[in-house]
Amino acid sequence: MDQDQGKLHRLVEELQAAQFDVEPFLALHTEDAIIVNFGGRRVAGRDELGRAMAAGLASPLAQVITTAEVDDIRFLRPDVAIISCTKHISDERDTAEPSFATTGRLTYVAVEEAGAWRVALAQTTPVAGS
Repeated sequence: MDQDQGKLHRLVEELQAAQFDVEPFLALHTEDAIIVNFGGRRVAGRDELGRAMAAGLASPLAQVITTAEVDDIRFLRPDVAIISCTKHISDERDTAEPSFATTGRLTYVAVEEAGAWRVALAQTTPVAGS
C-alpha cells in the first residue's frame, strides 16, 4: 500500500498540473465521476465535467489557481482510497477582493482501474473566514 500512497500523491499532483488543460484533467477521472466544486456546483460524468471546465477556462475563473496538499490517505479496500487535502485558492482576477474563501477542505475518492488511480468523486468545502 505504500507504493499506492505514492501513486495517490502523484494523482493529486497531476490533477493540479492539469487544472488548465481539459483533456489531461478529464483522463484522471472515472467515466462517471462526480465533482462538487468550491461553490457547490455538482457535475456528474466526464462529459459534463469537460463542459463545465471548458466554460470556466473561457471565463475570468481561468485566473483562479488552486493547489492541494495531501493531509491523509485512507484505504477503504485495496482499490478504493479517500484522499483528504487542504486546498489553497489564489484569485488572480482583477478584483478588489477575493469573492470566496482562500482555503478549502478537498476530499477525493479514488479508485484503481486497470492499474491506474482515478478520481471517482471530489468534494471541496470552503473554510469559513479564510
